[in-house]
Amino acid sequence: MWVMTIYSKGNEITMFEFNTEKEAREAFKKVRGCKILSEVIYFNDDSSSLTLN
Repeated sequence: MWVMTIYSKGNEITMFEFNTEKEAREAFKKVRGCKILSEVIYFNDDSSSLTLN
């Protein structure tokens, strides 16, 4: 899951969730202002690309 957090001038925070990196990055390009794009990784999710040693 991908989360985009947007901080507005009025000190408001808006968050959007995306299922794929592609759709998250497309939306990220369109939004103006202070924004953060994060990937949420669950350690019990077999589909994540994180490898632990």
